Amino acid sequence: MRADPGEEAQARTFAACAAMMMAIVRLPQPVIERVQGVTAAAGCQLVATCDFAIASAEARFAAPDVQIGVFCSTPMGALSRNIGRKAAMEMLLTVDMIDARRAESLGLINRAAPEADLDFAVAAIVEKVCAKSPLAIRIGKQAIYRQIESGLEEAYEHTGAVMVRNILAGDAAEGIDAFLQKRRPRSAGS
Repeated sequence: MRADPGEEAQARTFAACAAMMMAIVRLPQPVIERVQGVTAAAGCQLVATCDFAIASAEARFAAPDVQIGVFCSTPMGALSRNIGRKAAMEMLLTVDMIDARRAESLGLINRAAPEADLDFAVAAIVEKVCAKSPLAIRIGKQAIYRQIESGLEEAYEHTGAVMVRNILAGDAAEGIDAFLQKRRPRSAGS
């Protein structure tokens, strides 16, 4: 029996969406999202997937599909890993729109900034991250995602191995020397 062409198209769409979200997670550089307006369903999935999300204080968030008979299954994966089970359940089942302040308190976004200061708030995060060792940022981002998906014992084994690799890297030696000499590390973009 041949699959329904509509089913195939839907499956391709959701597979492409999942591939894009995983590309964000696997990208060695941190991904920072700047959020304005209403962010719903897959938009919430994107916010939850990005490494940082800075939103306008006027931004609002929802996972409303259940009200039209479709459960937001794909956004659920990223939401529940960022805001916890109970908060995700509330967003996914009640369809209540949450404001930026609540999104920040739940951990969906890093911070809410007044609309006029949004670009400044994003630039501040970019500046802080870019001032660090690119190698340490890359190693750290990869380690964060891998250990989150592991059991605690495996997480400690992995993060211990990551620390050894990182400490033996040239950026760490330069960073330690710079700290001792009370100067900014050369490898961190100075």
